[in-house]
Amino acid sequence: MDINKKIKIPIVNSKYVNSFIKKIGKNNLKQFKYYNNPDKIEKYIKPYPPEIYDLYFLYKLVTLNKRLSILEFGSGWSTLALSIGLLENKKNYSSKVKSLRFEKPFTLVTVDNEKKFLNIARKRIQKFYKNINRININYHFSNVKMCKHDNRICHEYSDLPLINPDLIYLDGPDQFKIKGKINNFHVRNDDMMPMNLDILKFEFYLRPGTIIVVDGRGANVEFLKSYLRRKWLSKYVKKLDMHILYLDAKPIGPPSIKNLKFYKS
Repeated sequence: MDINKKIKIPIVNSKYVNSFIKKIGKNNLKQFKYYNNPDKIEKYIKPYPPEIYDLYFLYKLVTLNKRLSILEFGSGWSTLALSIGLLENKKNYSSKVKSLRFEKPFTLVTVDNEKKFLNIARKRIQKFYKNINRININYHFSNVKMCKHDNRICHEYSDLPLINPDLIYLDGPDQFKIKGKINNFHVRNDDMMPMNLDILKFEFYLRPGTIIVVDGRGANVEFLKSYLRRKWLSKYVKKLDMHILYLDAKPIGPPSIKNLKFYKS
C-alpha cells in the first residue's frame, strides 16, 4: 500500500513557505533563515537556527492530516511550528472531536533531556502567543540513558509522559547528553549516532492512523523499523531528510473507527 493513499504529504516550495512566514508574523521574520544547503549550518551551533522548510513541513503535516495530539522528542523551533498547526486544527475542528476518544485533544507534549532547551522553547511560545491558554503545551524533562533492547545497544528516556499521540515527532535526544555506558560503549562521540528505543515500548497502544516523523536519524529509523511489530507504511522525503511512518493497522474498536473517519472526512 502506498503511504500517499493514506495520508497527505505536504508540498514544500517557496510560495507555500512564504505564506507560513506570514502566519508566524512580521515581528518574527528576522528570526528565520533559509538553508537550501544544510551543510552551511555550523555543526555545533546551539540552539540550532530554524530551518524554515522543515518547520513548514511539520506545520502542514499536522493541519492536512487533522492531528489532535502530538508527542515531540526534542524541543526547539519545531515546538512552535507544531503548536501553530494544532491551534489551527482547534479552530477548525473543536466541535467535531467531542465524540472522539482523546482525553485532552489539541495537546502538545515536548520531551527533552536538557532543561535549558525546554525553557528556550517555552519562552519562545510565550512570546509568540498573546494568550498562551489557547493551546495546551506541556514541557517534560527526562534524562536519557544507555540501555539494551534484544541485546542491541541503544538508549531510552527515563521518564515518559502519559499521552497517546496521533503524531510523534522524533528529533531528540542530543546524543552527547545521553548518560551511562553499556559494556563501555556509548554514543557521546562524533563517530556514533542516536539510537532511541522508546517508541517501541508503547507501539501497541498507538491508534491506527498514527504518524511518526523522524528528522534525519536514518540509523535510528532503520533500528525502529527492524523492531516495530504492527503494519507501518513509510516514506523518505529526501529534500528535507525526513522519514514518515504511518500505522496502517485495522481499527481495534469503535473509537479507532471514529478516529479514522475523522481523519479522512
